Amino acid sequence: MPEIRPTAAAGELPPVPDHLTIPQFMLDSGYVDTLRPKRPGHGPFLIDDASGRKVSLDELRDRTQALANVLSSVYSIGEEDVVLVFSRNHLDYPVVLWATHRLGGIVSPANPDFNHSELEYQLKATQAKLLIIHPEAVEAATTAAKTFGLPTDRILVLDVDNVKPPKSLVNINSLIKKGSEMKPVPERILKPGEGKTKLALLSFSSGTTGRPKAVAIPHTSLIANVLQVATHSRLQDESIKWEDRRYRPGDVCIGVLPLYHIYGLVFNLHFMLYCSIDLVIVPKFNFEAMLKSVVRHRITHLIIVPPQAILLCKHPAMKKYKLDTVRTIMTGAAPLSDEVNQMLFKLFPDAHIGQGYGMTETCTVVSLWPITRKRGQSGSAGELIPGVIARVLKPDGTLGGYNEIGELMVKVPSAALAYYNNPQATKETFIDGWVRTGDEVRITPDGELWIVDRLKEIMKVRGFQVAPSELEGTLLDHPDVSDVCVVGIPDDYSGEVPLAFVVLSADAAARVKKTPAALEDARASIINHIRDNKIAYKHLAGGVEFMESIPKTASGKLLRRVLRDKAKELRKGSTTTRAKL
Repeated sequence: MPEIRPTAAAGELPPVPDHLTIPQFMLDSGYVDTLRPKRPGHGPFLIDDASGRKVSLDELRDRTQALANVLSSVYSIGEEDVVLVFSRNHLDYPVVLWATHRLGGIVSPANPDFNHSELEYQLKATQAKLLIIHPEAVEAATTAAKTFGLPTDRILVLDVDNVKPPKSLVNINSLIKKGSEMKPVPERILKPGEGKTKLALLSFSSGTTGRPKAVAIPHTSLIANVLQVATHSRLQDESIKWEDRRYRPGDVCIGVLPLYHIYGLVFNLHFMLYCSIDLVIVPKFNFEAMLKSVVRHRITHLIIVPPQAILLCKHPAMKKYKLDTVRTIMTGAAPLSDEVNQMLFKLFPDAHIGQGYGMTETCTVVSLWPITRKRGQSGSAGELIPGVIARVLKPDGTLGGYNEIGELMVKVPSAALAYYNNPQATKETFIDGWVRTGDEVRITPDGELWIVDRLKEIMKVRGFQVAPSELEGTLLDHPDVSDVCVVGIPDDYSGEVPLAFVVLSADAAARVKKTPAALEDARASIINHIRDNKIAYKHLAGGVEFMESIPKTASGKLLRRVLRDKAKELRKGSTTTRAKL
């Protein structure tokens, strides 16, 4: 049975420690390895974008222990208890994660732009015992917590300058101050091999279909992925000239990717700190503000998604800023077009520029552009990184070799264990140690991975997963909708955006027949229904099209591919509504 492995040039993965928690590995494990770059002093630092405040690893270690003391003694957080973090990027985001891990607890990061119903769904799915929030999220958090049955005294709020939360909520800084005066609580010590099964994260993904599911990620998976990328990147290879090394101690990376997302959490936070690279924490993305941050902090590394790359190429504000410090640009979460790649290459002629591929289910990175080339090949997702074994499952069920097209299946040391409390979805995706990605690919003999198409139904909007079935379920709650199918349509900025094909209910159809103008009222009402119930990137930016009936198979399955083709025909020569970041 053909198995495709990384080329020898990708490097050999060293033994992955399976007895360490994530904070032990990052802060104080004493794990001696040849990969981690050494840096004198207290670096790397987390840096607050607005104020410039620096937090060293020593301070992060102290704050983590202090918060762990309080979470244990006051809130009784311990083995397998879930702490849900509902916040924008913040200097104390890793402190909350690592303090929970110190106690044997599990962290579930949530999108801070969720409305109360979306947050309530995640609270129920994880059965969270504690909710830690950004002060801007108070209204949604308290509403969701009340419905879920979580008392207000189980909601803690992160400290943000000039934003005052209600006095009824306890702030994290006061707890850390209290905890620093307490006797340190014992940390969770893992037995050899336990790190492979001891849960650290419940990160949400739509998988290959359906509503978002909690991906159960153990400690060793995140540690393994950091070491995989470090090996691929040849961090300590002295045969590479200093100016040609991709990740160097003392470099400065922008932390604009949301830390609740697996890409931001693993690669942007943990890997960059592992590389002894300073990380500038940006709470919320604004393009021109990001350009100012690049200049102010002398940013060397941009870890971004395709819509941000497009802005780098096309936004008029680029003319106002000199970005000569930038030496590495990585994009992920969705493919980047050849046109944008070429524009980036021209704008940053001396920078390392390339793409990567990964999933929440693989605890992020599966492939990256080769360290031996500054520029990744346009359209390529890079080469398989050390530790990855790939299969290409052809439509006829046989396994393909090089340059044959089929669904990508991977076996990786960073794989998640399962979908939490969802055995059916687990059975469909996690198969005998392999992860079915739902992506149609081909792999060339030089180890390069090329994404051909997505077999799964999930759309990628600005790098975020959107499940058509989730939107369809919401739309069927609208009184004017009797049947619906949602598809993604191409969009230059967002990659793709949702479009809904709708069959009107009998009452709505009668109104339209009597008053044709009522059709546009129905369209607006349907679009607003999603806007009122879903986060912004799930809005129907592709619009609504009305049909007499939705095409289906004899067994009743939606013929989504037929409607995707129809949507492309309808949109030829027109421009979709562009959602804004």
